[in-house]
Formats: sequence, structure tokens, C-alpha cells
Amino acid sequence: MLQSNMSASERRRGAIALPVTEPNIGAMIQFAVSFLRRRYLVILAITAAAFALGFAYIRVTPPTYTAVAQVLLETPRGQFVQKESPLAEPVLDFTQIETQIQIVRSPALANIVIEQQKLYNDPDLTRAPPSLGGLWRLLRDRLWPPASSPESAVASPLTLVGPFLARLDVRRLGSSNILEISYSSSGSAHAALIANAVAQAYIDDQTSAKSAAARQAIGWLQDRLISLGDQEQTAQRAVDAYRTAHDMVASNGTSIDEQQIADLNGRLVAASAQTSQALAKANKVRAILGAEGPEAKDVDTLGAAGSDALGSPIINSLRTEYMQLQRREVEWSARYGAKHSAVVDLQTRMRAIRASIREELHRFSETSRNEYEVALKGEQALERQLDEAVSQSRTTDKAAVVLRELEARAKGYRELHDTFQQRYMGAVQLESFPISAARVLSPAFAPDSKSKPKTTLMLGLSGFVGLALGAGLGLLRDLTDGVFRTPGQVEAVLQLPCLSLIPKVKAQRSRQPQSADSSRRLAANGHSLDALVVASPLSHFAESVRAIGIEVELGTTGGRNEVIGVTSALPSEGKTTLATSLARLVAHSGKRVILVDCDLRRPSLSAAMAPEAAVGLVEVAHGTIQLEDAVWRDPQTELDILPAVCRKPALHTSEFLASAPTRLLFERLRATYDYVIVDLPPLSPVVDARASGAFIDAYVLAIEWGKTRVETVRRALHDAPNVHENIVGAVLNKANMKAMRRYDGGAFNTRNYELYQNRQVRVRT
Repeated sequence: MLQSNMSASERRRGAIALPVTEPNIGAMIQFAVSFLRRRYLVILAITAAAFALGFAYIRVTPPTYTAVAQVLLETPRGQFVQKESPLAEPVLDFTQIETQIQIVRSPALANIVIEQQKLYNDPDLTRAPPSLGGLWRLLRDRLWPPASSPESAVASPLTLVGPFLARLDVRRLGSSNILEISYSSSGSAHAALIANAVAQAYIDDQTSAKSAAARQAIGWLQDRLISLGDQEQTAQRAVDAYRTAHDMVASNGTSIDEQQIADLNGRLVAASAQTSQALAKANKVRAILGAEGPEAKDVDTLGAAGSDALGSPIINSLRTEYMQLQRREVEWSARYGAKHSAVVDLQTRMRAIRASIREELHRFSETSRNEYEVALKGEQALERQLDEAVSQSRTTDKAAVVLRELEARAKGYRELHDTFQQRYMGAVQLESFPISAARVLSPAFAPDSKSKPKTTLMLGLSGFVGLALGAGLGLLRDLTDGVFRTPGQVEAVLQLPCLSLIPKVKAQRSRQPQSADSSRRLAANGHSLDALVVASPLSHFAESVRAIGIEVELGTTGGRNEVIGVTSALPSEGKTTLATSLARLVAHSGKRVILVDCDLRRPSLSAAMAPEAAVGLVEVAHGTIQLEDAVWRDPQTELDILPAVCRKPALHTSEFLASAPTRLLFERLRATYDYVIVDLPPLSPVVDARASGAFIDAYVLAIEWGKTRVETVRRALHDAPNVHENIVGAVLNKANMKAMRRYDGGAFNTRNYELYQNRQVRVRT
């Protein structure tokens, strides 16, 4: 074998510096395939069990049929019924509809349906739900039949309400006012019958409730009408008695004094108006006559004022005649001149007409003055009469106030009585016209197929649950495995390169017996696995050990002579077999190799290879015997073996390994042999392996596949930092290659060849 200048720490850093790649679809698929290959038996077993349970449930559970009836709420009423109804009509909202749903699901309504349909012996209601207790009771009743009594044959309605409501379901259809009433039963026709019975019972309950409310309202209105009638009569009698007691005679609802005052007020107003008219007419005539004279006053104005203000027909006729003469005068004056006799005659006649008008005005003035005086006297007389009537009515004001209060109370009772009379008549009409606030929109029909258990759904659900549970248990086993199973796991967890994956093989008896001549000190190989590397050099076991040799050669430092220690975290992980196989393989290639047993507490190597040895490592280190006298030789490979002989329990083995004589001995071995392979104690139970750091150049860590836990190896390396620093790599020992393919898909089977190619490349460079 050739050497390399790469140190163990550099080799480990090379193993740590693995390419970091993002997870991809291929890796996920590869993980899924590996997971299925590892746990397919668990998944298939649990899935089959789930299928069996689902099929058993389908076979054991009786079929259930569900029938659905639809009920429409808030049926429209006749217009006359709405007007005459004494009850308020609520608007159906979410709360109201939810209330109706709870009414349908009420125990009272369920009890009514049970009694109407005679469901006392219905097996759906009397049969207990499936449970462990029910199965035990069924088995007990079949083995020891109980004595049945006639009283226990029929169930009580109260005990059937719970199972009945468990099979009844009521829900709102979307956001509409339609309720779906569904009932589940083992019989198709029976389910439809009960669903329709529940719908009809609900409608009958609503109708009877409204009829009862109407009857209650009628009774209350009737009592109230009687009470209001009595109160109205009492109030009216009080009004009549008070009016009689105070002599307050009334006509058409008012007293005589009030009528007299009102009449006098009207007459006084009329007299005042007449007096004002007479005064105005007299003043007008006086103003007309107050002019300087007829010649100074225009006849047109005088006549117009007299006719408009006094309304006299004489003055009107005189004014008309005067206007005709005036037009004629104007025409004749223009034609014949102002001095013409005819014109003078017309002027004379016009003056005579003006004098007549003035005389008529004087006469009318006297008449107006007389009318004014008469009207004024009449007005004064009416005022005196009104004052007397008012003074007389003041004495009856207090009595009138009390009377008005009594009359208002009587009127209020009368109006209230009339209102209640109308509502009473409406309530009587409503009772004679009963109508429900709901109706059956669609009756329930016998379903053709069962609602549960659904065979396809149940089997599919069983398969899905089985797959999920199997996958979950398999994943749980992977997560809780906690042992080393793949080289990638070793490299990822321990940050160490995995040198090789050694398969687990059975020990074969060697054909070469042990030499009988103990003076020649020939090693025994009767039942040793390490003999396979020589007996079967092309076997998988030999190739795996050869890969370790290649990696160790590439990972060690220094000159040609190297000291390699083989250890493990726990005992019985195969480190001794690994050290012996590696030593034989290297020695078989022509190298000078010595195998040293440094496990002084448990020298299994010495017991297997040199069971007849009387001296060994301890005696050589202390100088009591020469090295040549303590070494045993393997006749097949010329491998030298330095055993360890313990005649009594070793107490200070760690001090011995760390002592100067031991270091000097290994310096001699390094100078004499090409390779020194040391079988060291395990790391965890004892501290002897930590004391070997003074003479060991590189360590190989043996890990038992599928048995050694991750935390155990981590703790062992953490407690031995000097060993951890110089470990060249780890070896997965005793691997089950058939099971290994389920973890990494056989990806590690080509590792030995890859290591060999890498070695050839490094040698050439």
C-alpha cells in the first residue's frame, strides 16, 4: 500500500464539506420509495386491518334509510284575516326560524309522535347503540337468557324520546323559510312515515297553539268588554246625576246658559254691524251735503257719490237724466252757440235736476240718522242683556268644569269600549277561520338507497385511515429508531467519513487446525470471521475490509510505519474482528504487520488468536521478556500478534497504556513493522482508549449497524476529544445488506469501487 500526505483532520474536514443541495423532487421521491421499502409491511398490515374493520362494520351495522319532508313557514293569510287578527304577526328572521327548529326537535313533539304512531316496540328506538358494554350484554343474554316479564316488553315513552331525537334531524334549507325534517330508520317506508308524522304533528301543534291563543284572547276581550261596559255606564250615570243636582239642563250637549250667551253674542255682533253701517251711511250723506252748494259741485260726482254710497234709485234716475241733458248741451253749444235759447233751456233744466238731487240727499240724511239712532239703542240693549247672562253664568263655572270632566271620562270609556268591541268581533271571526303558519311543501317518500353506512365511502375511508395510520406508525418508527443504518447518516450526524459498510456474515470453521507445537506460537483461526479475508478474498466481506485499508492508507500521516487503533463506543460491536481482519488483509498483501491486543480488561483478541499465551503486552512493556518471545504468528498471512495476558483483574490499565514504557514499546513496533494495528477497549465503559492517544496515529471507529444508538456514539466521542480529533473514519459493522437496500437503495454498494478510483487518482497526482 502507498502513503499519502493528507492528515486525519483534513480527511475529516473533507468528509464534512459535503455539497449542500436544496431538496428537490427526485430526493423526495427517493426518500418516499425508500420509506415504502422499509415500512411497506407495517403499512400493508395496518391498511388490511383497517379494511377488515371497515368491512366488519358494514356487515354488522344494520342499514339506515333517511326520509326528508319539507315544511314551508309563514303561509300567506287572507287579507280579512290579517285585519281582524288580535295577535301580532312577527316577521320570520333567523331567530324565529331557529325557534321553530327547536320546536320540531322538542321532546314534547317527539312524545306526541311516539304516542300517535305507537312506537313503543320500535326496534330502532329500543335497540341499544353499539358499544363494548352492549356487546357484553348481547353475549351474556345469549349465554344466560334472562327471564322476560310482560311489564318490561313495552318501553316507556319517556325512554324512547332520546333515541327518537337522535334519529331526527331538522335544518334550514339555505337562507329560505323552508325546513327539512329528516328521520333515519332501518326501514325505508318507516322512515318516510315518521318524517311525515313529525311534519304533520308540527303543523297541528302550530294550529292548536294559534287556536288556543285566539281562545285566550277572546276570553280576555270578553271580560274586558264587560268591565268597560260597566265603567261606561257608571260614568254616564255620574254625569246625569251631577247635571240634575246642579240644574244644568242641556240641549244638544250644551247647557241653557251657554246657549243663551251664544245667542246674545250673535245678536250683539249683528247689531254692532248694523249700527256701524247706519253710522257710515249718515256720515257719507253728511259729507256730501257739507259741500258749498250744488253749483260748486259737479253733478256727476254728486250723483255718483250719492248713488254709490246710498244706493237710492231716485238719485240714480235723476243722475241718468242729468247726464243726457249734459251731453245734449255740449252738442248744441258747439252747433248753435252758448247763447242759443235751446242751450239756455237745457242749462235751466240741469239746475232743476241738481236741486232735486240735493233735496233727495237731505231727506236721505234724515232717514239715515234715524236708523243709526235705532240701531245704537238696540245694540246697547243687547249689551246689557249679555252682561246679565255672563254674570249669571259665572256662578255655574265650577260645576261646569266638574261636569266636563265627568263627560270626558264617560266619552273615553265609550270609545275604548267600541275599540275592544271591534277587536272582539275580529277574534271571534279568526277562531271560526283556523289557519296554520306552516304547511307541508313536499312530503317524505321512501328512499331507494340507504343513507348509512355507505359501503364505498366506508371502505375508502378505511383504506385512507389505514394508509395514513400505517405511514404514521412507519414514520414514527423511523423517527424513534435512533440507531445508525446508513453511511450518509454517519457522515451527517458524526461529521466523519464512513469508510466502509461491512456485511454481517456467519463464522466458518477453518480447515487449517491449530499447531500442536506451542513453542512455535502459531495463531489459531478455527472459528474466526477474520479468516474470510484470506479464505475468500473476493467476497463482499473481504472487499469491505479492503475499502477500510484503502481509506486508512489515504488518511494517515507521517512516515511508512503507522499505528492504527480500532475502537468502538460500546462492547460487542465487532471491533476485534474488524482489527483482526484488517491486519490479516494488510499482512496478506506482503506488508509487515503486527496486531496488538490493548484491551487489557477483556482481551477477546488474545483468547481467540493465542489462547495458550502465557506472556504478552504487559511483560514486554515492563522488559521482563523480549518481544520475540511474546509474539505469535499467523501461518497463512505471516501476521504477528502481540497478545495481552491477564492472570488477575486489571485495576490500572489506563495508567499502563499512558505510561512511558508503553510508549517506548510502540516506538520499537513502529520502527520494526510497516503497520501496527491495535485492538483498543471501547470508549464508553472505560477510559483506556483515551490513554492511547500518546502512541496511536489514527483511529477507526466501529459502529454496529441497527443497534448502536446515535446519542451513545455522540456522548462517547464528546467524552474522548483526543480520540475524536484523530479518527480517520467510521465503519458500519454487521450490516444487514438486504435490509440496507430499504434505507439507501443500494447506493453504498459501489462505495468501495469509488474509493479505489479516488486512490488511483491521488497516487497519480
